[in-house]
Amino acid sequence: MRVFFITSNKGKFLEASTILREYGIELQMDVNHKKVEIQSDSLEEIVSAALANVCNGPVSDYYVVEDDGLFINELRGFPGPYSSYVYKTIGIWGILKLMADARDRSAYFKSVVGLCGPNGIRLFTGVVHGEIATEPRGSGGFGFDPIFIPLGYSNTFAELGLDVKNKLSHRARAFRALGEWLLGNR
Repeated sequence: MRVFFITSNKGKFLEASTILREYGIELQMDVNHKKVEIQSDSLEEIVSAALANVCNGPVSDYYVVEDDGLFINELRGFPGPYSSYVYKTIGIWGILKLMADARDRSAYFKSVVGLCGPNGIRLFTGVVHGEIATEPRGSGGFGFDPIFIPLGYSNTFAELGLDVKNKLSHRARAFRALGEWLLGNR
């Protein structure tokens, strides 16, 4: 079984390939296909549209697309599906500035992993709840990892490191659901 992850994000690829290896699945990075990303408030719509662009006919291999977002309750779910753009434009410090006087620091990360292959398209979702730190902490991970503290922990994803993050993150949960599905449907 060949499984290709359509991404140019090496951090996402490292996390996903580490998780799928637990299921005996070797993930390969696919940089030949361009991930076409529509503008939508729904991660599910974004992932489905990206897969439809790649898998518009019969396929013998499996292709994976992942999209995720940071949803901050005080900001009514912002940045959500626009997290990558927000990270590139205002960054971590911009989010912290928006949250300066926030009483509610609760947030969640959500990941949607889409798979297309001989059996059509399937979606797998993972969510992790937590809160936004008051300052960036840690040097691991990428994106908003330095300001997200998962529920039940006092450290940010960036402080916890890849091994711990891969046990509880939104992406880990979605890719584990994918791995379990692939094992049962080979």
